[in-house]
Amino acid sequence: MNRTAQPLDVDRLRGGLKGPWARLDLVERTGSTNADLLAAAAAGAPDRTVLVAEHQEAGRGRLARSWVAPPGSGITLSVLLRPVGIPASRFAWLPLLAGLAVLDTVRELTSVPTGLKWPNDLLLGAQQRKAAGILAEVADAARPAVVVGIGMNVGAAPPDQPGATSLAAEGAIVDREQVLTALLTHLAERESRWRAGRGDADATRLRADYRAACATLGSEVRVELPGGAALHGIAEDVDPDGRLLLLDPAGHRRAVAAGDVVHLRPSV
Repeated sequence: MNRTAQPLDVDRLRGGLKGPWARLDLVERTGSTNADLLAAAAAGAPDRTVLVAEHQEAGRGRLARSWVAPPGSGITLSVLLRPVGIPASRFAWLPLLAGLAVLDTVRELTSVPTGLKWPNDLLLGAQQRKAAGILAEVADAARPAVVVGIGMNVGAAPPDQPGATSLAAEGAIVDREQVLTALLTHLAERESRWRAGRGDADATRLRADYRAACATLGSEVRVELPGGAALHGIAEDVDPDGRLLLLDPAGHRRAVAAGDVVHLRPSV
């Protein structure tokens, strides 16, 4: 058994936890960590609760896609955030800053080339293939609460992700507990700074950091929108609300809040 397949140890994870996390729980198997934390939020679970699963049977990705990984092949977790006092319009930065935290983690632990595809897919290696995805869901409209789920391929890419890669496939053999501990540390740093700045992505330099990391910007792309429509153009920037600014062939600029990006030509 390789190092990435060793079972996670909840006591070691809790012992290495840094940041303002309220609690961390580990389950062997569940349908979806996001679904579990959505239910926990409704029952009053505290801000900055973390749930980690060795195996998800019904994991969800963006645009209603599935995310199912073999046990021991990666890390699967969700965090519950209650950012009181932050305008709801700025919540869209939470999945983007989570993507930056994933990127921070890989850069800390490996030398694998990295980038982000808008909004938050981690790209690895010379071919810039997907190795992690993030799904953020509003947990409680009455009281500000967002559940952010992260799935990351460490030892292998799941069979339901054609063309995906993993840290191991790109030559980085790292321990899953090390990855998870580093990820939660970086996520706590990014989210705490965003919260202290009342969600202002410019005042906290979040938008500047995201621009520097995003491989989508400057690229010719196709954006597949929810519902089946698609847009084509040059990805110019992200606006203060985290939306992708797309310049179409007719010279019209459009802000896209949700969609799946396909890179047609890389930035130059």
